[in-house]
Parts: sequence; structure tokens; C-alpha cells
Amino acid sequence: MYNLLLTLLMIDSVLIIIAVMMQPAKTDNASTALSGGAADLFSKQKPRGFEAFMQKVTVVLGVIFFVLSLALVYISAH
Repeated sequence: MYNLLLTLLMIDSVLIIIAVMMQPAKTDNASTALSGGAADLFSKQKPRGFEAFMQKVTVVLGVIFFVLSLALVYISAH
């Protein structure tokens, strides 16, 4: 059981890396660094389409990672 959970955890880890790498980059330029990005404070929009899907996938994979980690700790302690 321990080896199965460890394998699932490693697969989930790779999937998290892929999901994070597939998310679109938020480009910042030098003016944002100097001004602190205050101009963008109220122009934030809710992510739609592919970006929203990738955020949800990343959250689900993160929850799975957390649950598998806790299961591994529980099994290794008993």
C-alpha cells in the first residue's frame, strides 16, 4: 500500500509541475516594478477559458498531493 501511494504521489508531483508550466505567464515590466503595480489594482479580471481551467486543475492536483502526503505519513507511522 505504501509503494502504491508513493507512486501516486510521484505521478501527481509531475502532473503539478506540468500544470503550473502550462499556465499563461503574467508579464511584468519595469514600470510595474517601480510603481508597485497600483495601476493594475482595479483592472484585474476573472480568469476565463484555459486559464481558469488550468487554475482549477492545479488546485485539484494540490489537494490530491496533500491527501496522499497525509496518507503516506499515516501509513508509515503505523
